[in-house]
Amino acid sequence: MTIFAIDAENTITAYLAGESIPEDHATFSSEKELTKLAAAWPMARFVEVWNNFAEVPPFGDLKPVKKFTDRKSAITRIWRAIQALTPTPAPTAAPAAPAPKRKATKATIDTEPREARPGSKKAIVLDLLRRPEGATLEQIMSATGWQSHSVRGFLSGSLGKKMGLAIESLKTDDGARAYRLPEAQA
Repeated sequence: MTIFAIDAENTITAYLAGESIPEDHATFSSEKELTKLAAAWPMARFVEVWNNFAEVPPFGDLKPVKKFTDRKSAITRIWRAIQALTPTPAPTAAPAAPAPKRKATKATIDTEPREARPGSKKAIVLDLLRRPEGATLEQIMSATGWQSHSVRGFLSGSLGKKMGLAIESLKTDDGARAYRLPEAQA
């Protein structure tokens, strides 16, 4: 367990359990303990603590601040930042061998599209798309009870990619978007 210590100059140091910590340093080992310790601090001290380690290795990407919006955000940001100080104990055992990588499998696409089960929503949508005028998004939504994003995903994924069907998109006379299967696939 890591124990953090802060001195009078607002320098925070991390110690492993059992290491000697100077008596004049205040210690904490959790964000909750830091909150209790900093309860009486003036807001300026949070800025000093932060700016002591901002832009210093291993904190090179942290920028100095002029003030914090509130005590809680100051403590949270400081706690997250000092986690980079956590010393790692010497390894006691050899690291485990990495798990073997599984071979990625590709989704299979039917070369010959399977016919939909009669009465299924897939069959209903295919029947609507086989009509010469096709079907609007609203017609498919009312026939299936699906939401618009589900209909579009079904047209693209299940019919377009999995079944290999080309879905035509066209505008109807009243300006609505309609979808249909080309006559060769219908």
